[in-house]
Amino acid sequence: MFELDVKGLQEQLKAKAQKVEESARAIAFEGSDVLYKQVLQNVPVGTKGHWFHGTSFKKSGQKYWFNAGSLRKSIYQVYSKTNSADGKATYHISWNKTEAPYGFMVENGTSKSAAHPFLRPAQGQAGGRALDAMKKKLAEVVNA
Repeated sequence: MFELDVKGLQEQLKAKAQKVEESARAIAFEGSDVLYKQVLQNVPVGTKGHWFHGTSFKKSGQKYWFNAGSLRKSIYQVYSKTNSADGKATYHISWNKTEAPYGFMVENGTSKSAAHPFLRPAQGQAGGRALDAMKKKLAEVVNA
């Protein structure tokens, strides 16, 4: 006769699943950080500052000076409370539109200027590394 009691195994699996759920934010951060660093590498940085004016320039005549590297300095990575839940963690990576309002034009181009995408290509460039980083963190959580 052969007997198998899986209650102990079920309890261990439940405990591991709970650990993984509680670690969702840490696991997501690992992947997000890889993508964030790739975006920072991708951002074009000029050697000198430049003037920028928005769509109201013709009416107001107002323009703004931005130092070289201001777009790169405006890149952020932040945990999103509103898009996260138990067992689900979301991070946003983008540029601060107040600090670098011209970021959209750099990313997407204009009718007079070619695009220099830095955000969109990051997923393709570093998505595999981000997934590997999350898998590594997951393994640490499961094996702890």
